[in-house]
Amino acid sequence: MGEARAGVFWCTMLAMQSPFSRRDFLKVSGLALGSLAVPPFVPGLSDFDDSNLLRIATAEQPVRREPTDDSPIVRMLHRDELVHYYDLVKADEPKRNPYWYRVWGGYTHRGRLHRVKVIFQDPQQIPDGTRRLAEVTVPFTTPWRNSKSLGWEALAPPLYYGSTHWVEQLTQSSPDGSADWYRIFDELDSVVPYYVPAMHMRIIPLDMFDPISPDVAPENKKIEVNLTTQMLTAYEGNKIVFQTNVSTGIPGGGQSGDNGLSTTTPSGSFSIVDKYPSKHMGYSYFGRSLTGNIEVSTDVDNYILPGVPWSSFFTDVGHAFHGTYWHENFGTEMSHGCINMRTSEANWIFRWVRPPHTTDSISNHTTAGTQVEIHY
Repeated sequence: MGEARAGVFWCTMLAMQSPFSRRDFLKVSGLALGSLAVPPFVPGLSDFDDSNLLRIATAEQPVRREPTDDSPIVRMLHRDELVHYYDLVKADEPKRNPYWYRVWGGYTHRGRLHRVKVIFQDPQQIPDGTRRLAEVTVPFTTPWRNSKSLGWEALAPPLYYGSTHWVEQLTQSSPDGSADWYRIFDELDSVVPYYVPAMHMRIIPLDMFDPISPDVAPENKKIEVNLTTQMLTAYEGNKIVFQTNVSTGIPGGGQSGDNGLSTTTPSGSFSIVDKYPSKHMGYSYFGRSLTGNIEVSTDVDNYILPGVPWSSFFTDVGHAFHGTYWHENFGTEMSHGCINMRTSEANWIFRWVRPPHTTDSISNHTTAGTQVEIHY
């Protein structure tokens, strides 16, 4: 059905002006096993717009009577509920992100929300021995793994809308035995691969990798990040070519994970050292981290972030510019030290910056990556 919007799935619940739970989504959208087929077309809904959907991206999210933190709480929303919104309202607070969504019953601040859509895809064959980058195009999809001892089992957390993953194969190795599941390559979980329905993932066009301003000399490109104003500015010479607000690390936030790094984004002069269009950050599904085996629970609050999109690293210990699918609180410090960006903007940075590269194979001389200046 080729990128057809699945707005038909939401008609009944939206008419009732009610939120969706994760369980509702599994039932209605066809994520549960045995219900992957698309329901019949319903007349009159061909122009339904499902772009006004929000996923709750935190444990609890209050809905308040008015768009202010001082207003009474009407009800609580919980992680992975899907909510229909009617308007985006600019209020007086909080100062750095004074935007609230009007939802059923009141208003909820957009900081820990995730705008999502439901767009189903036509599965594509992946040539043997190759990988293609794909992005999730439904609010979330559950990955499944298969082992001799346990058989098929679902993993948590799910893969979320906008996250990117390496697709290796269209396969019949799937929980329901259909051919329309992709096998996913994950650098932290490569020993035991996992699988997701192919209709939930879009193969990313190759032009999404095309460089931006490739003719500009590397030394004439620079990124500046102001930690006080939470603004990122990209320069070509003295000309500003890109500017946006971002979310840097939480100041004084203690240690990030088991590697001993502070959650504060470092200030100083850096350069781009590497780029990854998909990166599994934090812990793996099976209790492994970037620095070895540890005991963690498979919960999103314990920093399991598969498929972080369009990461451009500027330190050797893991600080990067990257896309974000777990909040919309740009302009406020939110991260474990990285620089969180809107995914489309992270893609722009990914395509614009240059990593170091070898220019002379005899002398093995390398040029520095794009300059990065971070200051208060």
